[in-house]
Amino acid sequence: MSRRSTGSVSTWAEIQRQQQRQTEAQHRAREQQRRDAERQQRAAERALARSQKEQQAAYRRRREEDARRRTEELERRGEELAGLLRAGCAAPVFSPESLMLPEQLEPFAPGPLAVPVVMPRLEEYAPAHRSAWSLGRQDRQVRERYEHDLGVARAAEGQRQRQLADYQERYGRWADQRLAEIRRHNAEVGDSLARLRGGEPDAVEEYMTGALYASRAWPEGLPRQVSATFEAPERQLVLNWELPPFSVVPEAALVRYMPGADRDKEVARPITERRADYRDLLAQCLLLVLRELFGADTFGLLGSVALNGFVDDTDPATGHRTPVFLATARVSREDFTAVNLAQVNPVDCLVDGLGGELSARPDRRTAVVPVRQPGEAGRVVVTHGGGEEPDLLTMDPLEFEELVAELFRAMGMSAVTTVRSGDGGVDVDALDPDPIRGGKIVVQVKRYRNTVTPSAVRDLYGTVQSLGANKGVLITTSGFGPTSYAFANGKPMTLVSGTDLVELLHQHGLAGRLGGAPAAAPAAGSPTAGQGSGIDDEPDASVLGMWWAGEVALDVCALVCEGGRVLGDDHFVFYNNPRTPDGSVRMMPGLGGDKAAIWVSFDRLPAAADRVVLVAAIDPEVNPDADLAGFTDARIRLTDPEGSEADRLDVSDGRPGETALVLGSFRRRPGGDWNFVPGGKGYPGATGLVDLVQEHGIEVE
Repeated sequence: MSRRSTGSVSTWAEIQRQQQRQTEAQHRAREQQRRDAERQQRAAERALARSQKEQQAAYRRRREEDARRRTEELERRGEELAGLLRAGCAAPVFSPESLMLPEQLEPFAPGPLAVPVVMPRLEEYAPAHRSAWSLGRQDRQVRERYEHDLGVARAAEGQRQRQLADYQERYGRWADQRLAEIRRHNAEVGDSLARLRGGEPDAVEEYMTGALYASRAWPEGLPRQVSATFEAPERQLVLNWELPPFSVVPEAALVRYMPGADRDKEVARPITERRADYRDLLAQCLLLVLRELFGADTFGLLGSVALNGFVDDTDPATGHRTPVFLATARVSREDFTAVNLAQVNPVDCLVDGLGGELSARPDRRTAVVPVRQPGEAGRVVVTHGGGEEPDLLTMDPLEFEELVAELFRAMGMSAVTTVRSGDGGVDVDALDPDPIRGGKIVVQVKRYRNTVTPSAVRDLYGTVQSLGANKGVLITTSGFGPTSYAFANGKPMTLVSGTDLVELLHQHGLAGRLGGAPAAAPAAGSPTAGQGSGIDDEPDASVLGMWWAGEVALDVCALVCEGGRVLGDDHFVFYNNPRTPDGSVRMMPGLGGDKAAIWVSFDRLPAAADRVVLVAAIDPEVNPDADLAGFTDARIRLTDPEGSEADRLDVSDGRPGETALVLGSFRRRPGGDWNFVPGGKGYPGATGLVDLVQEHGIEVE
């Protein structure tokens, strides 16, 4: 029989056993935690190793994919050059009919305005359990609600009908104007085609060179410089056409990624293969030019074409650019018609089939002698695409569009000119590859000498919306008025004036100049000065409508200035002098809720004028003791001649004690455009307006 332990010794021993068990349990827990941490660490290290391997593998795959893409691009470029003639023959040839615009307008589409307002019906308001109205209180309330709703509906319908009629009237004006433009364009084209049918050399030269520029058969990156003369007695077009340089044929056959060195290696194509491909490309270019010329000649004007192909090169002796002729041929229409271009070997066709001559080593610029040069018969040579600084104002319209497309390509974008009909007002389609700011860009070009009208800016904005483009760009050789800039502000649109265009061309290595200034406005006192009685006789006239809160009566004035000084006393427009001598600035009644208005034709302002200052002053006859404290919440409403609002310009409030205030000024930019600069300077006391005009150079007795 065991003995039971008692006493303090037993208690102490039990406590020691429990502490030992706790210590062992804590030790086991710590060991378990250590083992778990080590296991997690090993797992993390294995995961990191796997991740690094995966990252290295992914990086290698990306580099290999880049190399494959570059190889595919080289192959695509090679196939494009090798198939130039085949693809060109599949494109439609240029025809005179494509110059005509169809007399088709966008149909009138009133949208929601075409839907009449639904009128409430009496039976919808009658209680369901009654068949007739009574004089009960509830019935009177129901009837009053019906009559109220009916009145609201009738008012809404009246407003809809007025808006619809206004919209129809504005659409009718636009349709008449657009139809007149189309008919005027077609009439001009008809006159040109009549001269073309008659075989006039100038008309033939312009048409044929224009057809080459309008051709859709040429891929991007190939030059299109051309010079030509038409020798009418022989019915022969003599033409020089620029050929692509040897560098256009890719040097590399493929690209490989070298993982050991972490770099790409280009595997060069055999030089003999590059030379053969380049010679084949030159032959294709000449055959395609012949195809485009004879195809566009629907009137049978060309009996033959003397065609010379050249490359621009630098003469090592002089350092100047000089043409080196690498191919030449004289081809009759009959001989060319007998050729099946879809099945020929280009070099054999040009040399053996058509009797032409092709340089044996065009890669080394080994020249041939042209069969005939433009201008040898005494005619002036028509040249497009060459020259140091072409005059943009006299440039052929097709060439001008191609120059703009070339500018966009030089800026890193894809760009092509559109066909001459059905382009919706778009002259160049561009694509910006930037993943953030890029996208489709529609470009319209205006080779104008006078200011572009605001309607052209609005029309392009409509085209941007209808085509779903990211941006619209309007480029001109002239400039834009403040109404146009105000309309474009805040919209995905860019306006490029003539001076800005020249600067952009030079920045990107292209040539262009503005050869002459726009026609000056008639001088004061001349037979045409100041003629015209309304805002419709100036396409870019702006109406500056003034509105302000408060009942204070004001005179709104304008000063035509050079710098800070008015051009003369007669260029201060106010109630006693309602217009400038040339009629470019006039006072007019406020329209559309405006309390006052100034009419300005910025295009007709004197050449010396660089700002138009707008002033508000207390009317001394109506409010002789008032000040401008009541002149608040003021704004200038900027509208075009058709009454369409382009912008609202906020101006400074008046202050107590002031009787005259400079609202702001329109200032001419270096490129000839105008922008608005807010004012805010006030003039106190009874002589506020006198002090203001004296500060601008007018002497007041």
